Amino acid sequence: MNISESRAGLGTVLPLTSFENVLLFLFNIILATAIIFVNASVFIAIVISRSLRNENRFMYMLSTCLSDMCTGVTYYYAGVMDVRDYYDSPTRTFFLSYSFLGLSYIAILAAQADRFHAISAPFKYSQRMTRNRTLLLILAYWVYSFFIVAVNNLVPIGVAIRVTFLAAFVSNFFTIIIMIGLNVRLFIVAKFQLEREPPSEERDNKQASIYLIIIVAVCFLIAWLPLFLSVIVCNFAGSSCYAFKNEGTDPLRILARLNAVTTPLLYIRGCTPLRSTVMIKVWRIPCCKSKGVKPQNMEQTVEKM
Repeated sequence: MNISESRAGLGTVLPLTSFENVLLFLFNIILATAIIFVNASVFIAIVISRSLRNENRFMYMLSTCLSDMCTGVTYYYAGVMDVRDYYDSPTRTFFLSYSFLGLSYIAILAAQADRFHAISAPFKYSQRMTRNRTLLLILAYWVYSFFIVAVNNLVPIGVAIRVTFLAAFVSNFFTIIIMIGLNVRLFIVAKFQLEREPPSEERDNKQASIYLIIIVAVCFLIAWLPLFLSVIVCNFAGSSCYAFKNEGTDPLRILARLNAVTTPLLYIRGCTPLRSTVMIKVWRIPCCKSKGVKPQNMEQTVEKM
């Protein structure tokens, strides 16, 4: 890396000489900050609440928020600074930035499969997916992700590019099909199977849980499908798919990172116990303390879910 490249990496993504460049710079700063703040709020709320930690679905939320927080941290570098996060770039993040995005992807898919299993076979689910097994599964895909990072940094660049593109094409193709299929099956379960159960608080909680994970998955697909399709097209065309200056100027990659903000916001909006914990214990909003669920009663509410 020569001196000019080193100095270029210390500058902002675009020279702040025009109003449009200033707006883009501020937008990327705000986006990175929002990703960290919102995900950290959900992460802290789950960590400090024992009753939330006792549920498997909140463990997947915890994993998603942790990976998205790391995504926000890396975006300060990859999206704001004048760098290119690519294999042969001297200013790359050594595949860490994409790894955290991939972890969020895997966590959402695992959470969707977990909810489908819990609703379609509740008795078998309670026997199979204990808390320790759930944590082991989460640990397994974190270890797998960093194993891929190590492999990409140890093999030659040409091999890493070919293997990664091939693996990404196959995994994205099948994962999208699986995610869409699970969404359809979950909707059928929520629409027909739960309606057969007598009205109860447990049925309402199951239904709300299903709808939440479906909405999260649909928003994920909306945010990621354009990037997936563009990468597939570029790979078949023989292009490197890096027509933009860096991550902070590529609208498809910005859209993918917006999902790191919308996902925790959907968690807060769609889950009453989590929303109460975030607003009362994390954000400490005075109006919520008087109008919302009291902290001492909130723990009992979560335990009934």
